[in-house]
Amino acid sequence: MGKITGFMEFKRLSEAQLPVAERLKNYQEFVLHLSDEQAGIQGARCMDCGIPFCINACPVNNIIPDWNDLVYRQDWRNALNVLHSTNNFPEFTGRICPAPCEAACTLNINDDAVGIKSIEHAIIDKGWEQGWVTPHIAAQKTGRKVAVIGSGPAGLAAAQQLARAGHAVTLFEKNDRIGGLLRYGIPDFKLDKLLIERRMQQMQAEGVEFRVNQHVGKDIAAEKILAEFDAVVLSGGAENPRDLPVSGRDLTGVHFAMEFLAQQNRIDAGDKIKAPISAKDKHVVVIGGGDTGSDCVGTSNRHGAASITQLELLPRPPEQEDRPLTWPYWPTRMRTSSSHDEGCMRDWSVATKEFIGSNGKLSGLKLIRLDWQNGKMSEIAGSEFEIKADLVFLAMGFLGPQNTLLDAFGVAKDTRSNVQAGTEEGSAVSAYQTSVARVFAAGDVRRGQSLVVWAIREGRQCARAVDEFLMGSSILPR
Repeated sequence: MGKITGFMEFKRLSEAQLPVAERLKNYQEFVLHLSDEQAGIQGARCMDCGIPFCINACPVNNIIPDWNDLVYRQDWRNALNVLHSTNNFPEFTGRICPAPCEAACTLNINDDAVGIKSIEHAIIDKGWEQGWVTPHIAAQKTGRKVAVIGSGPAGLAAAQQLARAGHAVTLFEKNDRIGGLLRYGIPDFKLDKLLIERRMQQMQAEGVEFRVNQHVGKDIAAEKILAEFDAVVLSGGAENPRDLPVSGRDLTGVHFAMEFLAQQNRIDAGDKIKAPISAKDKHVVVIGGGDTGSDCVGTSNRHGAASITQLELLPRPPEQEDRPLTWPYWPTRMRTSSSHDEGCMRDWSVATKEFIGSNGKLSGLKLIRLDWQNGKMSEIAGSEFEIKADLVFLAMGFLGPQNTLLDAFGVAKDTRSNVQAGTEEGSAVSAYQTSVARVFAAGDVRRGQSLVVWAIREGRQCARAVDEFLMGSSILPR
């Protein structure tokens, strides 16, 4: 906790952002972390609530009241130590996590929640600025070798924890750069890729070997990996996007969201792209109301789109949830991102009936209004309408992992086509183990599309399970 009466004395302070006109000129981060004084005041708002629901709401179980109190007291070094004790990469979560911890904050019942995410952001940025984030090199090597396949947040977390346990870890990535979703799925203006590079340097010093352009299951046989390593962690993510198979889907101008986002991240990194997708002066429609759709909106704004419309199948959520009814659970309510603030028309309860075009080129969409009753939707007769569209991005989520990696190892799949593997909650003995001996799975490849913070949690817990499998016991934290 912070100051006992702090929650009554101080109001929540949000992080400052650069003006829209300024930030649209580039792809740089525009959210500014709190000053030391501001963070201290926000930490003071953490009340003596008795039961810190925020800890349970956080997938990595961050010990939030402790580091709030330490920031209030300006003990930044120890605040960083507490933060790192549960989270390998708070610079990622401090920027892109939706902060379920804040929804569970006791203050959120009838006031503004403690700005937990902003405090986390301030702690880790100060840690890097002060040079406090250093390699944790294992005192002894175990002689065991572990392959981690997929370098998204789950793979990075697993690799780092296993290296710190003394194992020789090799991280395989099919792309030409490390980072997975963090690298290619999240725009630079939300997550500067220098943050990934910085962690890579730390992990290399800790003993992790990075191998890029290594597509296991395609370029490298699974048998070769199993022969070379004592254990394998599958952390390839959920990359199979949900399609929209309606008439006109094959028209030029209809793309999956990740085609657009990954391309822009490559351009920002200096890559030359043949025939890039450009939203400049085009009427853009984004189908899907989640974070990926929002990222398409922000990127299209920076391209200079003529107009941007975002469509959502579900009904418009309420502006404010019924807090006494929903707390401490994640509420359904209207959420407006920074990308929406930059310019975007939004529409709800809309289904796409047809992509319209001529000579193979997209020119518009035929849509229909939906009626939702008791969780079921029906089309409203006579509500069809058309909108102009030169470019459409499908951002409707992901259905599961690609089969190349899974089939190569022959692991069993669950009913949702994810890797079948349990967690510590099921059985600590078999946690994260697949149906194939010595092969483990963590992150979206196991649980399906989820949050970066969930991937970090699974990577950490999977590393502990692998360590225990190899050594008979483990001192790695959960």
